[in-house]
Amino acid sequence: MSYFADLALQHIDGEWRSGTGSWDIVDFDPYTGEKLTSVTVATASEVDAAYTAAARAQPDWAATSGFARREVLERVVRLIEERQEALADALTTETGATRARADFELRLARQCLRDAGALAVGPAESMPPSPVEGKENHVLREPVGVVGAISPFHHPFLRGLATVAPALAVGNAVVLKPHQSTPVTGGALLAHLLEEAGLPGGVLNVVITDIAEIGDALLTHPVPGVIAYSGSERTGREVTAVVASHFKRAVLDISGGGAFVVLDDADVARAAEAACFSRFVHQGQGGGAPASRVLVDRAVEREFTHEFAARAAALAAGDPRDPATRIGPLISPAQAESAEALAAQAVAEGSVALTPGGARGAVLRPTVLAEVPEDASVLRQELHGPVAVLLPFKDENEAVRLARCIPHGRGTAVHTSDVRRGVSLARRLVGGTAQINGSGVPDEPMAGPGTLEAFTTVRWLSVQYGRSHFPF
Repeated sequence: MSYFADLALQHIDGEWRSGTGSWDIVDFDPYTGEKLTSVTVATASEVDAAYTAAARAQPDWAATSGFARREVLERVVRLIEERQEALADALTTETGATRARADFELRLARQCLRDAGALAVGPAESMPPSPVEGKENHVLREPVGVVGAISPFHHPFLRGLATVAPALAVGNAVVLKPHQSTPVTGGALLAHLLEEAGLPGGVLNVVITDIAEIGDALLTHPVPGVIAYSGSERTGREVTAVVASHFKRAVLDISGGGAFVVLDDADVARAAEAACFSRFVHQGQGGGAPASRVLVDRAVEREFTHEFAARAAALAAGDPRDPATRIGPLISPAQAESAEALAAQAVAEGSVALTPGGARGAVLRPTVLAEVPEDASVLRQELHGPVAVLLPFKDENEAVRLARCIPHGRGTAVHTSDVRRGVSLARRLVGGTAQINGSGVPDEPMAGPGTLEAFTTVRWLSVQYGRSHFPF
């Protein structure tokens, strides 16, 4: 099948249908500029239909055994394995991912599904002791019901599954809105694979639309109890404000890299290699990799800067289908122009560009900035592109200060030959994740205790055996 020809539709209540909006979302290959497909947008009416279908289908899905829910997810794993070539090609075509990056995303997607399957058959009840004689307590984990999900354009297949898979595993139904730039790999393709794997109709619904058409309808609809958002901090703040005003739970996966710290005892070549991968994988378009700011001890600054800049300059940029390419296109020419303009502004404000950079269409060659003034605007913005900022520090206290100034820090990495020292410093840095002597790029299981808490609600049930005694 042709994914872009056959899946350019809404998926609501187990049916593939056209939206009823008055305009189309046009899906382009970011490297060639070729039109892949167009999708007539879903309206607020389709959003309502999707939520209504999810609410109707969810109780039966929740009543299905956890082993049956796990089997559906395991079938999706097998489908991804069988269709690796076609799926990787779809990611390259729609997102500009190099083949290596597409394979990496699909590998993590399979792991995410397996981990979600473990949640499906995990313990859903605990029995804490009671101080009351003859009383038995049961703490139950139950699905929240219906989850509204919004996924981003970077790693769209994985980031969509990171919400959908665990939410389905514990018995919820989901309404997913993928990013407009990745409607197929971020949404319709997930619905197609899960449908083929045996997921009942209505349990997963995909609406391809835009806020210009539906406003806040996806967030404010009365059916969902949880809204899961993955994307930028700015939009995440807006989503949280709306969701909180309607007494719903917001689950956020905010993009934006934190600090990549190179200490004076680090293996410089290894650190430069890891930092280069961290900053430039998928063209530096978010996802939590920490190397947006590379903090380097002054004792190794010259050696590291030379090594890092040389590696960045050597990265082949261009056609993501070429096996030699390491830097493919950004999601659009506009995104490349924006990142290039940010780097140019940094140079105008006194920074030094150690690599030539330069955009051609949606492809932007890596730019490495050094000698960046503390008041440079580039330090106050989230970087969505292959632009790296090198900042020297004199001691660990200054490294912590610089790291805490990063506005969108999510993950961190520390390079040192002394692991205990690295762990000690990592504990002082802001960020949800930290890697010692790694790239900092998330490469671990996506579904765990945090997702269990995100997509379930707790009920307390107690049973009194024998006669209770009351004070009146």
